[in-house]
Amino acid sequence: MSSTTIGNVIINWLGHAGFMIKGDDRVIYIDPYLPAEDIPFEDMADILLITQEHDEHCHPDSIRKVRKPDATTLVPESVSLEFRGDARRVTAGDSLVGELSIKGVGIEVVPAYVGKEIPEPAEGGVGYIVEVGGIRIYHAGDTGIIQGMESLSVDVALLPIGGTSPMDEEKAAEAAILLSPKMVIPMHYSPEAGNVNPERFAELVRSKAPNTDVLILDPL
Repeated sequence: MSSTTIGNVIINWLGHAGFMIKGDDRVIYIDPYLPAEDIPFEDMADILLITQEHDEHCHPDSIRKVRKPDATTLVPESVSLEFRGDARRVTAGDSLVGELSIKGVGIEVVPAYVGKEIPEPAEGGVGYIVEVGGIRIYHAGDTGIIQGMESLSVDVALLPIGGTSPMDEEKAAEAAILLSPKMVIPMHYSPEAGNVNPERFAELVRSKAPNTDVLILDPL
């Protein structure tokens, strides 16, 4: 299973940190990382969110495949690539909600930290909280545990567990416990590699946050 539906919102894992979210007649891609197949027009992006410039997050060929001509793209200030059309630079702390919402979708830009033991500010990387269909979805990007994480109000958390992301299963479980979302989905690991155990992550979360559902998806 590569996707889940919550209310009228579909969350589809594309592999790595890539997700497609559909709801309220909008299609949102975050860090698309896709196979070679063409994308049907109805599945192309109205909104495209990039968390950082590393290839697994900002993959030019994938971006070209998913963007509608009138798509709005949000990228961190530090990303050096130039984007055509409606492309906007963002920084952590930006709040695009209410009258500033993007095509009716509220988006909050969240800090992302790198470093395993002592988090340091990422090189311009960010995470996003997207509100669509009445559901707040947090894509953490490449991050460790950030200051104030426990105060983020989210229904679904998409958390990296790959160890170089930089969180491993244990650190990601700590983040999930702090966030206390209704659902958490692990990302940014390769099931084929066999060096990361999402079931271990699920066990750790369930042992200390029994009210949080853990959903392990297969990449598309």
